[in-house]
Amino acid sequence: VVGLAGSLGLQAVDGVSRAASAGVAATSRVALQHGGSRAEIVFQALKSIEPDVRAALAKKKRVIIKPNMVVTDRQLAATHADCLEGILEFLGPLVKEPVLIAESPANGPAAEGYANYGYSRLEKAYPIKLVDLDVQSSSVAHMVDERHCPRAVRYSTFLLDPEAFVVSTANLKAHDRAVVTLSLKNLAVGALLKDTGYRWGPGSEGISDKAIVHGGRENQGIHFNLFHLAKKRAPDLTVLDGFEGMEHNGPVNGTPVDHRVAVASADWLAAERVGVELMGFDFAKVGYLTFCAKAGMGQANWDAIEIVGERMTDHIRSYQPHDNIERQYRWLQEA
Repeated sequence: VVGLAGSLGLQAVDGVSRAASAGVAATSRVALQHGGSRAEIVFQALKSIEPDVRAALAKKKRVIIKPNMVVTDRQLAATHADCLEGILEFLGPLVKEPVLIAESPANGPAAEGYANYGYSRLEKAYPIKLVDLDVQSSSVAHMVDERHCPRAVRYSTFLLDPEAFVVSTANLKAHDRAVVTLSLKNLAVGALLKDTGYRWGPGSEGISDKAIVHGGRENQGIHFNLFHLAKKRAPDLTVLDGFEGMEHNGPVNGTPVDHRVAVASADWLAAERVGVELMGFDFAKVGYLTFCAKAGMGQANWDAIEIVGERMTDHIRSYQPHDNIERQYRWLQEA
């Protein structure tokens, strides 16, 4: 691993691997809040970086929130309405147009998830519009399979809009293929579309392009594919909801972690770095994030990340990884 760390530009500082982002010199601010109300800590995290958000918003015409709704029927696996409430409360004075909440869940229609998770109550309180990405237009992107051959996929042009300010909000969750799933993976996989009517399981109508991101049955291409998608579209603002995280067999069947934290940053990679550390994982072992750090897609150098709000060392937990975690780390030996 020492040789790999060197090849990826990782540094060991105080016993913790640090990612040195080539070409990213400026300090990035990441907000960390802790408390007893999910909506409140999300709101306060955003308020503490408001100047950063205002600066980024000034260049855009509309706001799209991409929640994490991998499935439509398990709240622990999906963005909570209270998290969205905190974001919308913060955005209220800053945004004139209705905020668009857009999703393409993996296992079924977006409308089903919106109903099950109580997003309809947000429509009554805030100027928002709920969007099903699967019925919007798409463009062609390419992923690699287990032989690293290109596979065409449908990618949401709705999320590619250069005038859109995209907020990716995701739970802190352990993952069965990519070690952890946070804001970048939420946006990347959600942007890959499926046929309307598609559902997981036998007898489903249509097909989904989402599984192609895994890069084969043994997930040989997943880290490259996520890195590749990050170059296509990364979050303008990241909000990580760790009020109740998920450990062990995520991203759907894991168990809850009473963590009560929220993370926010206009630098998505810096936010991911903090999220990984809060979960007790080694950033250097999360392939797609280290690739993005090496490519300078954001700040992952710990010495150039300013945490505002809570002291991070007070809130680090050791999330239990997925049962197959050693297989997930196999890319380290193959790199």
